[in-house]
Amino acid sequence: MQGVARNFFTLAIVYALCGMALGLHMSISQDHSQMPVHAHTMVAGWLMSAVFAFFYHLFPAARDKMLARIHFWLTAVSGIGLLVGLFFLLGGNAAIEPLVAISSMGFYGAMFLFAVIALPTVWKS
Repeated sequence: MQGVARNFFTLAIVYALCGMALGLHMSISQDHSQMPVHAHTMVAGWLMSAVFAFFYHLFPAARDKMLARIHFWLTAVSGIGLLVGLFFLLGGNAAIEPLVAISSMGFYGAMFLFAVIALPTVWKS
């Protein structure tokens, strides 16, 4: 793996480790109030980043474009902001809600950008 494919796969592993650690913490403490953060970390973080990694690995021409690098950084920054913000929001810090909202919109933008990159690539004849 090279370039953004490697970056996304590394990010996916970090998300998986963090999500699993949070799951273990909830299980040990018997406090499952952070379940939405755990679920978002595992699905939006681990799963989506891994899918992005394998897409860019399978389509090297797409990973070499500037849009792919923008896609990675938008996904990484907004995803981390979303998960950290959601953790604190669910922990009772309502003042962090604007970060969660902005990060959510950024994460959606990253998925939209992926659609712009991926769909023409896979539909090329």
